[in-house]
Amino acid sequence: MGKVYIGGAGPGDTGLVTYKCLEIIKKADVIIYDFLANKDLLLYAKKEAETIYVGKKGSCHEMEQEEINELILRKAKEHRIVLRLKGGDPFIFGRGGEEAEFLRKNGVPYEIIPGVTSAISAPAYAGIPLTYRNISSVVVFVTGHEAQGKETSSIDWKTLATFKGTLVFLMGMKNLSSIKENLLREGKDPATRVCVIQWGTMPKQKVLVSTLQNVEEDVKTASMGPPAVIVIGDVIELREKLLWFENLPLFGKKIVVTRPYEQSFEIAEMLKEKGADVSILPTIKIVPIIPNESLDRAIESIDSYYGVIFTSQNGARIFFERLFEKGFDSRNLHGVKVFAIGPSTAKEVRSYGIKAEFIPEKFLSEGIVEVLSGMELKGKRFLLPRAYKARDTIPRFIESYGGKCEIVALYKTEIPEKKEKIEEEPDMVVFTSSSTVKNFLQMYGSDILHRTNVASIGPVTSKTLTDLKIKVSVEAKRHDIKGLVEAIEEFFCETCS
Repeated sequence: MGKVYIGGAGPGDTGLVTYKCLEIIKKADVIIYDFLANKDLLLYAKKEAETIYVGKKGSCHEMEQEEINELILRKAKEHRIVLRLKGGDPFIFGRGGEEAEFLRKNGVPYEIIPGVTSAISAPAYAGIPLTYRNISSVVVFVTGHEAQGKETSSIDWKTLATFKGTLVFLMGMKNLSSIKENLLREGKDPATRVCVIQWGTMPKQKVLVSTLQNVEEDVKTASMGPPAVIVIGDVIELREKLLWFENLPLFGKKIVVTRPYEQSFEIAEMLKEKGADVSILPTIKIVPIIPNESLDRAIESIDSYYGVIFTSQNGARIFFERLFEKGFDSRNLHGVKVFAIGPSTAKEVRSYGIKAEFIPEKFLSEGIVEVLSGMELKGKRFLLPRAYKARDTIPRFIESYGGKCEIVALYKTEIPEKKEKIEEEPDMVVFTSSSTVKNFLQMYGSDILHRTNVASIGPVTSKTLTDLKIKVSVEAKRHDIKGLVEAIEEFFCETCS
């Protein structure tokens, strides 16, 4: 028998998932997830993990609860680690208690991982504290969707109508009319403030402030629907003072990143921190060249090189992984000069215990050339581990000054087999290499790039775009991920000002 973890995925912002839940995501054999669990969390799952979507979107279910229970049990009997990943917190109107009870009855070991509920996080991202001294000292969470088949409501509407604190309704959009009428019938002031927060904590968050009397009509006018949190009470007046999420510089901007999945996390997180709605659409796949006799020979004679030049994170990672696989370690590079094309590559190299001695001011091959131009190259031997196809700017320069440069191809770039769907028209598509540009055009065509803004990491990528008749809206002044994000932020701040 395996073990089941019933975990809360949080309200939507992947940064709000707990450390413990993330660790289970990484080691789970099976992940059974709901509509409200952000699918980006699945990117952290191991490659061989089985992921099963079971819906649970309002009244539209891929599976009924009884079927989900049986599915969890069946997977647990396969002696596997099963994660039942639920939006928000599994014990706040999430039916996690029912699933735990079912597992207990069937003798399945389980563990509960609490999650950040949207009941508190969505109002926080809307600038609304649920409690505030001298305004509200009490908060009540109420389901807006009671179990079907109940003859009478278990909600004490009279008490709620006279309640002096904050009311928070979850899953209440379909029953908004009933919530309103019940509260008004029991004497709630029609002018009471109401705030509806759709997709709380997400870049597509939408917030409406109204009154109890007008909220139903205002929601229709604003075309708002589930998932949403409904807040009722005087604390809503603090929103104007405490608003922060919607003021982030890239809030709501839909930005497409075209790097491989494993390399997209850094830029995606940086953009998300500024409020962007990031979609990862990989247009290249890194495929290591295996076996690689040239690399093995270079490693075995590593002390014969004057310098090793790393021009990408991928090259550094593959080189050092093979170095360690062959029984060597960072000490074998003692006395060898190490070059890194930019901070990101230098960081990758440093993760293996090596500090790059030379990092150019320009994060391009030309930048490496500028560094080399200040050295005596005659008779010196360099190793250049890189992609199968790349520019020969560096080896040509070294050899023109009497040095030797041995190129070792470590990996190829291919078009991914899986083509992700572009769900919505983006505000910007981001390219970090010429390969991402060419492959994007092959996979998606050029039409979308003519309708939106295009960002480039540097002049080489920009030239590829312009040669293909694609207008470059943004080019990073500093040719790395940090510089690219700064340029994107500057562009949108200028266009919106």
